[in-house]
Amino acid sequence: MSSDDVDDHNGRVIKVHKDNDIIYTTFEFVPGGSKSRIEEVNNDLLHIMKLVNEHLSEPYSIYVYRFFLNNWPKLCHIARLKSNNEIIGVIISKSEPHRNTRIRGYLGMLAINPTYRSNGIAKRLIEMNINNMIKFYKVDEIILEAEVINKTALSLYENFGFIRVKRLFRYYLNTHDAYRLILPITEKSCIRSTFLEQLDPNQLEDYI
Repeated sequence: MSSDDVDDHNGRVIKVHKDNDIIYTTFEFVPGGSKSRIEEVNNDLLHIMKLVNEHLSEPYSIYVYRFFLNNWPKLCHIARLKSNNEIIGVIISKSEPHRNTRIRGYLGMLAINPTYRSNGIAKRLIEMNINNMIKFYKVDEIILEAEVINKTALSLYENFGFIRVKRLFRYYLNTHDAYRLILPITEKSCIRSTFLEQLDPNQLEDYI
């Protein structure tokens, strides 16, 4: 298998074999279970929070994470090192009705440990997340926001087909602007809500 050399910012280089050294899974956030399992889950959650808060512009409280993980467990994916089980990447998303006319996915958080970037981890996590949004939630479109100055992230998302639709001025706490991007999945995404029929009540059951 091919590997990439990654500088860990301390003069060392880490080789990560993409197919052999990283495990990609959904994050199993379960309130119940044995005491040891609860401790394990809570410890993982703290690592996820640390990873996101250190590398994204917006801090989030633990209640935000629990809200996402409790309601959309299939839309939280993590990347772990096989060697020590360390969480080195995470993506957290949700799916909700938009104006009762379409189902909209929202990619809320994506963070990769800088030591392991350039290994295709973000790309793999996004692929898994999008696939689950389509398979389990039947989304019509997916949206996200990204900092205007983050050219790498914008390029990554646009390679998936995301389109810039709006500039949000001073959107983040650091006062940076953001672009809102959208990935159309079905024809509904390209039609104004005014001209769409209301969603069938059966489609809304999972969101009530």
